[in-house]
Amino acid sequence: MDVSFLLRRTVQDARAVDGGKTAVLLDNGPSWTYEQLHALSDSYANALRKMGVGKGDWVGILLYNCLEYWAVYFAAAKLGAIAVRLNFRLSSEELEYALQDSDTHTLCFERAFLERLTSIRDSVPVKHYVCLAREGDIPEWCLPWDTLEHNEPVLSDPPWLSGSEAVMLMYTSGTTGRPKGALWTHNNTLWFATIQALKWNLQPSDVCMTTGPLYHVGALEDLALPGLLVGAQVIITKSGGFDIRRVLNAVEHNRVTHVFLFPFMIYEMLNLPDLDAYKLEHLKVIVSGGDPVLPWAIERLHEQFPHVGLVQVYGLTEGTPIAACLDPEDVYHKGHTVGKPMPLTEIKIADDDGRSLGKREVGEIWIRSPVVAHEYWRKPEATRETFVDGWCRTGDLGRIDEDGYLIMAGRKKDMIRSGGENIYPAELENVLIQHPKVRDVAIIGVPDPKYIETVCAVIVPQPGSDLSEQEILDYCKSRLAGYKKPRYVVFVNELPRTPSGKIMKYRLRDTYRSLGAQPEA
Repeated sequence: MDVSFLLRRTVQDARAVDGGKTAVLLDNGPSWTYEQLHALSDSYANALRKMGVGKGDWVGILLYNCLEYWAVYFAAAKLGAIAVRLNFRLSSEELEYALQDSDTHTLCFERAFLERLTSIRDSVPVKHYVCLAREGDIPEWCLPWDTLEHNEPVLSDPPWLSGSEAVMLMYTSGTTGRPKGALWTHNNTLWFATIQALKWNLQPSDVCMTTGPLYHVGALEDLALPGLLVGAQVIITKSGGFDIRRVLNAVEHNRVTHVFLFPFMIYEMLNLPDLDAYKLEHLKVIVSGGDPVLPWAIERLHEQFPHVGLVQVYGLTEGTPIAACLDPEDVYHKGHTVGKPMPLTEIKIADDDGRSLGKREVGEIWIRSPVVAHEYWRKPEATRETFVDGWCRTGDLGRIDEDGYLIMAGRKKDMIRSGGENIYPAELENVLIQHPKVRDVAIIGVPDPKYIETVCAVIVPQPGSDLSEQEILDYCKSRLAGYKKPRYVVFVNELPRTPSGKIMKYRLRDTYRSLGAQPEA
C-alpha cells in the first residue's frame, strides 16, 4: 500500500470516502474536496513526469502552508518520488546543504524565497525550479506554477509502489553541526496515520486542525494525515504572524473536533482577556507536544473548557513522532509523565550497551514501532548508531514508573526546544566559531516564558578584539534560520571545562538561567 491510496480510493467505484467532501481547508479560506485534491495532484504528477521526475527522484518543497503543498506532496508520492520537505526558515547556506545532500531534481518553491535561492542556484543539482508567485514577476530560470496545474487530471500508468519505498525526507538538526535527513517510507507514513486514528478513534465526521508548518511532522503527519485516512476534514493554518484569535475563530466556525496546539499557543489562548467569548463547543481534544504544558495552564484549561481533553505527546521525527501520550484522564495524577506508548509502539529504557533497565532506573529511551525510520540519508554511521534491530535510540533519558508511564529525565544530547523546534547547540557553535573574533563558544538553552527555551551564546572573544553582541547577531542572520539565532549573547573570559576538555554546560545553564526571566528592555 502506498500513500496515494488516501486519494485514489475516493474516485473508485467501491469507496468508503465521498470524493465530493472537503478534504483540506486553509483557515477560513479556500478549500479542496477529495476529488479536487486527487485530480490536481495527478495534474502536478503529469507535469513533474514531463520534467523527468520518476521513481526514486527527489522533489523539493519550499512553500509556506497552502493547499498547493498537499498537491505537490501527493504528486511526488504517486510517481514514486521522494518529497524533500524543506524548512522555510533555513538560510541560503542551510538550503544549499539540503539540496545538495538530497540531489533534489525539481524544486517547488514560493516566490518569497527567490533571493535565498538565487545565490546558491549554481551550486545545487536542481534541474527545474517551479515558482508559486501570487504576485510579482519571476525570473526566466523559473517555471510558473501553472506549469503544474494545466495538465491532464488523470495520471496514466502510475508506477507500482511497495510500502517499503521512500516517500519523504525531512532534515533534522544534527549534533555534529550538519542536519540529518530522516527517510520515511510509505509504510511509515500510513502506519503513523493508522496509529493515531486508532488511538483517538477518529471518524469521518471529525474535523482535524493543525497549526504548525507543513514541512514538519507536527503538522502534516500529526492529525492531518490520519484525518484524511478516515475521510475527515483537515484544516491548516496560514504561515507567519501567528494569531491565536484566528485559530480560535477557525475552530468555532468550522466545528473543529481535534486541534494540535503547541504549549506557547495554549498559553496565548488562556491569557486572552476575552477568552469567555469562545465556547469551542465542538472541540473534543487538544493535542500538544514538544514540551510539557505547565500546571497552571492545565488547571485553567479545565476550568474554561471542561469538555475538552488535553493530550500531551512525546516522540521524534525519526523514532515515531508520537510514541507516547498522556491521556486527559491521567493529567492530574500522572502529569509529571509523558504517558504510555501509543498503539503498536514499544518503549524501553536501556543502558549504553542496549540492555533493558528495570523500572525506576534512568537510561536512554528506545522506541520501536512501524513508524521508526530505517535510515538517515547518506549518514551510515549515524544510522548504525541510532537504528538498532528496529529500535530507535532517541538520545533522550527517562525511566518507567511502577504503573508503566514514561518519565523524562533530561536530554542526553544538549538539544534546545524553542517554540516546538529542535535546536542543537553543536550546529550553532560550528557557525560561531568561524567568526574571526570568536575564540571559544558554548550554546545553551535558557528558560523563556513564551517558547519554553531560547538560545544563549556564551562567547570567549579573541584577545584584544572589540566583538559586540550586534556583530554576533548580524553574523548569524545570514548563516542561520531565524529561530536558531541567539536571543542572548554573553561574553566571558573562559568557559568551564572538565579535565578532559569538555565544556561543563550544566554550570553555564545554572549561571545564566535567570536571563530568560528578565523583562525585555
